[in-house]
Amino acid sequence: QVQLVESGGGLVQAGGSLRLSCAASGRTFSSYSMGWFRQAPGKERDFVAAISGGGRSTYYEDSVKGRFTISRDNAKKTMYLQMNSLKPEDTAVYYCAARSGGTATNEHAYDYWGQGTQVTVSS
Repeated sequence: QVQLVESGGGLVQAGGSLRLSCAASGRTFSSYSMGWFRQAPGKERDFVAAISGGGRSTYYEDSVKGRFTISRDNAKKTMYLQMNSLKPEDTAVYYCAARSGGTATNEHAYDYWGQGTQVTVSS
């Protein structure tokens, strides 16, 4: 069982930066692949980025490549999403998720979810 808690969301102007954190409970954090998803108002939840258990493999949705960086610190049982050059279209609730096994971009592949953190980018 894994419990996930996101933090770091907030209001930022376009072009600004935020770093989201996802703190996990449990003793086997490194055995879980992790992902970030986001859901804008009135839209479905979409994949943003994923990282393997050891942190060597990362994947990004095309619109965030070059702007967002996913990382993890297994000793701290924490995953991060560094978001730079933010745009108004990045406004959404951001969720972290965990799954046993390899990385995945499909939300249905994930077993555990956080409660979400709001990111609002003003123009």
